[in-house]
Amino acid sequence: NTAQARFNMIEQQIRPWDVLDRRVLEIFAQVPREAFVPEAYRNLAFADVEIPIGLGEAMMAPKVQARMLQALAVQPKDRVLEIGTGSGFVTACLARLAAQVGRDALHTTRHAQVRRSPASRFTGSSSGRLGNGWSNTGSQIWN
Repeated sequence: NTAQARFNMIEQQIRPWDVLDRRVLEIFAQVPREAFVPEAYRNLAFADVEIPIGLGEAMMAPKVQARMLQALAVQPKDRVLEIGTGSGFVTACLARLAAQVGRDALHTTRHAQVRRSPASRFTGSSSGRLGNGWSNTGSQIWN
């Protein structure tokens, strides 16, 4: 049962790690984490483990992602630049916290995966490009 697994993830992994920010908890309840997990690992979407996503990268455990989002303290008017898009799940979470999210994928393959992924529909106010955060920033100002 996906709803129960999501609830257990929040109550048994995320909250005990002192993640108490209501906005972060709501995002974890609403954004379908399983949509960002590779098919072969979908059964681990709510487990307290890092999940391989290819190219030598891994999706962080849910409690780590939640703690990071809480520590960032993103405000609704903020403009956020995420460097190293990974699975796109954090991007989707940031898109619900900030006014605008820019994301730089470090690999051409990852950039293409995130762009054509069905999960991309959850990334809301984000825009993506291939980059490393230093190049092609133009006149963009990020919080």
